Amino acid sequence: MTFDPFTAPLSAVHVGFTGNRIDRDDRIRRDPETLWAMTMDPTARWLVLDDLRPLARATADSVELAWVRRSEAPRGDTVFLGVDAEGTPRFAVAGSAAGLDGEPMDARALATRLSGDQAGLVAQARSLVDWHLRHGFCAACGGQTKLDKGGYERDCTACGAEHFPRTDPVAIMLSIDVANDRCLLGRQPRFPKGFLSALAGFVEPGESFEEAVARELYEEAGVRTGRVRYVASQPWPFPSSLMMGAFAEATSTDIRIDETELEEVVWMSRDDVRSALAGQGPFAAPPPLAIAHTLLKAWIDL
Repeated sequence: MTFDPFTAPLSAVHVGFTGNRIDRDDRIRRDPETLWAMTMDPTARWLVLDDLRPLARATADSVELAWVRRSEAPRGDTVFLGVDAEGTPRFAVAGSAAGLDGEPMDARALATRLSGDQAGLVAQARSLVDWHLRHGFCAACGGQTKLDKGGYERDCTACGAEHFPRTDPVAIMLSIDVANDRCLLGRQPRFPKGFLSALAGFVEPGESFEEAVARELYEEAGVRTGRVRYVASQPWPFPSSLMMGAFAEATSTDIRIDETELEEVVWMSRDDVRSALAGQGPFAAPPPLAIAHTLLKAWIDL
C-alpha cells in the first residue's frame, strides 16, 4: 500500500438520514404570531408519527411520505420542522394514523427507500417527536412541561425551567492496521451471526471525540489507537444520536474482547470488505443507511 489513509484525499461519501434541505428558520420558532400563521396556512402539511412510525404511501416501485392537512392531523403537540423550497410549512405530530391515506412504516425501513432529503426529514421529525413524548415532566421539580418555540423547547409550568432537545454524541470508528491493510470489525450479541460492523460507543462527559475513539477501541477490543481522522457524521433518530465516524490508526493489533459488549472481533482485509459490500464476502456488511457502511466504503475507495 503506497497511500496513507490518514492523509490521502477522501472521495465524496453518502451518509444515510442526511440531505434534509428544509429551512428550519429559528426566527419563526421564536415568534408565536408568525408560527400560528404558519399553522393556519392552507398549504401547510403535517407528518403523522403513529407509535413513532411515519405515515407513508408505498407502491411496488416507490415510497413517499404521506403529508396531511391540518384538519386531518391528530390533536397533540405539533413540532415545526420548517419551510420547504416551495414555501410550504411542514410540521410533525404524534398520534393515530387510523383513517388517513397511507400506512405507518418503521423509520429505518422507510429511510432506505426515501430520497436523502426526505430521509433527513424523518430523522428530524422522529427525534423531536420522541423527545416530546419522553419529557412531559420537569427534571428539576417534577412539574408538568409545555411545548414552546415550535417544539424546540419545553417549559416547566411549575418552576419555569427551560428544557431543550438533546442529541447524544456517539463515536463510531474503523480501526485500521495500516501495515497489513486491514480493518477491525465486531459483532454485538444482538446482531445476527455473520454480521460485522464498525465499533462504536457514546462520548462520555469530559471527553473529546478523539479520546472517546481511543477509549472505546481499547475497552471493547484491547486495541491501542494513534491518529484519528474524522470522516463524516450522521443523525441517528433512535432516539436521538449524532454518529461521528472516523478512521482510527491501530498501534497494536492483538485483540482482547470485552465479552459484555461484543461477541466477536476480527481483522478483515480490504478485499474481504470490498467483497462484503458487494454482497459476496465472508461476512454481512452494514446496509447503506448506516454510517458504518460509509466508513467501509470510504476506506476501500482510497
